[in-house]
Amino acid sequence: MTEIKPDEAPWAATPAAARARLAAVDPAAYAASRNHLEGAVTGLGPWITHGVLGLAEVLHTLRRQHALPPRHKLVAELGWRAFFRHVWTHEPEALARSRHPGPRPDDAYALALPEDLLQARTGLAVIDRAVEQLYRHGTLHNHARLWLASYTVHLRGVHWRVGAEWMVAHLLDGDLASNHLSWQWVAGTGSHQPYLFNAENLRRHAPPDWWVDGSALDVPYEALAEVAHGRAPWTAPVPAGLPGTREPPRHAAPPDGGFGPAEPGALAGQDVWLVHPWSLADPPPGRLPVAVLDAAFHRQRPWSAGRWAFVAPRLRALGAHRWLDEPAALRTALAGARSVAGVHDPHLGDWADGQGLAAPEPAFSEPGRACRSFSAWWSRVAPLD
Repeated sequence: MTEIKPDEAPWAATPAAARARLAAVDPAAYAASRNHLEGAVTGLGPWITHGVLGLAEVLHTLRRQHALPPRHKLVAELGWRAFFRHVWTHEPEALARSRHPGPRPDDAYALALPEDLLQARTGLAVIDRAVEQLYRHGTLHNHARLWLASYTVHLRGVHWRVGAEWMVAHLLDGDLASNHLSWQWVAGTGSHQPYLFNAENLRRHAPPDWWVDGSALDVPYEALAEVAHGRAPWTAPVPAGLPGTREPPRHAAPPDGGFGPAEPGALAGQDVWLVHPWSLADPPPGRLPVAVLDAAFHRQRPWSAGRWAFVAPRLRALGAHRWLDEPAALRTALAGARSVAGVHDPHLGDWADGQGLAAPEPAFSEPGRACRSFSAWWSRVAPLD
């Protein structure tokens, strides 16, 4: 079995690298080719997720430089990220529970991923290539994410939450709202119907080495819908003897270290800027940057070495203090500072409440009410200039 090693920090989590990527975005090419695996996607996700770039900064920059209209395809794509955060705010339970019933009852789905799927040896090129790419690069085109999620939930009968937790551990841009709610959209528990794909879809959007002509996926959508709703079994056998690959291990802390326990009293008299995995932009002058990792969060959701290789070097470079500890210990140590400021993010959980963190600059106007669908949200908001 092959041991896949992640890329060595494929991108640097620095403002210079992020803005260079932002400057290279071609909105016209994106609109024309975004649905194709080899299309002109932006690749900005890791920097936005981890707060090197704010969503508002990205939106303002692209609209100003390219005169994008408010309903441009790229503006809408950024809108999906804002919408998913909107849902997280109003329905925090949606990251763990189905928003509404799907094609099968929740308890009809398995709570473990099949070994052949985890090891990229299903015999279906689209699935095996997607898994290998996830492990090696920590990135996946959005269409590949949809295909992988659809296969996992509807054809292999695995609960969407299990697949979502697996994928988010390896993605460099693994935002819980965008990832988990996208899995719900595919599963049909966050949308009106399950998302399905077949060989014809792949021929339109993927290069030939991803195709599955002649396989169990080379059937009409109606046949796949029967499987998704539990009215027919998935009968594609897993070929024997495929080499496969091992899933890279997940780590509850950066594998190469560099973080110690919180130090009570170390911040006495200091004006602190809180640096955390979702706020990796340059700190403002005049404040002491303190880099923190919530040990409880990362025990619950450990990351691959590839994801840590993107985040941890930036945390170490920024933090005058670098702490990995329990939420209560982090709160106690920060309480000794004269003041604490920074950017809040819902990934931090409740322990960061009351720490003086501000909400990020909004990219879109408020819809005025909780919206359960993107179309409802999109009809009520506009990009902010």
